[in-house]
Amino acid sequence: MHSQPIKLTRDCQVIEIPSGVHHTLTAGSVVRIMQSLGGSYTVTGERGGMYRVDAADADALGLAAASPAASTSAAEFNEPMVWQQLRTVYDPEIPVNVVDLGLIYSCDIAPLENGQHRIDVKMSMTAPGCGMGNVLKADVHDKLARLPMVKEVNVEVVFDPPWNPGRMSEAAKLQLGLDLDYPQSESGLPVLR
Repeated sequence: MHSQPIKLTRDCQVIEIPSGVHHTLTAGSVVRIMQSLGGSYTVTGERGGMYRVDAADADALGLAAASPAASTSAAEFNEPMVWQQLRTVYDPEIPVNVVDLGLIYSCDIAPLENGQHRIDVKMSMTAPGCGMGNVLKADVHDKLARLPMVKEVNVEVVFDPPWNPGRMSEAAKLQLGLDLDYPQSESGLPVLR
């Protein structure tokens, strides 16, 4: 999704991708929307920098601010609901959700008193030095905390075992144009011929 140039209508707090460093883009800066998934926007600036703009700042892009999904508050809590919510968290550089990317290593749900639940997630990043790790971790936490009957959410970023492309779903591989029959090494990385 490469949009037309957009002039920011006001100063806007952004997170630089992939470093995770917070910046302010000033009113009048020109950006292009590259991706709009999971309630945030990935934009590129005039000098080629890539930034994440939160949904709360959509007005700076001249867009209506999207309200956070109220996540089926009338529905009864269940495990598929948790996985559905996890699929709304997207990597800001790759238009694939964290579940299909294979970044969610485990998701344990435990009952608490009064019908409440605790959710413990272990997730990884595509690279250990990913500056967006805390951003994605916070996205997972915040989206799961919105679910009905959820009292506690714990998200831990782990790197053992290391993530590799072999962890991606077949749908993610197809979406990214990866050859499903391409040979892989024992580590799951493609073998170059």
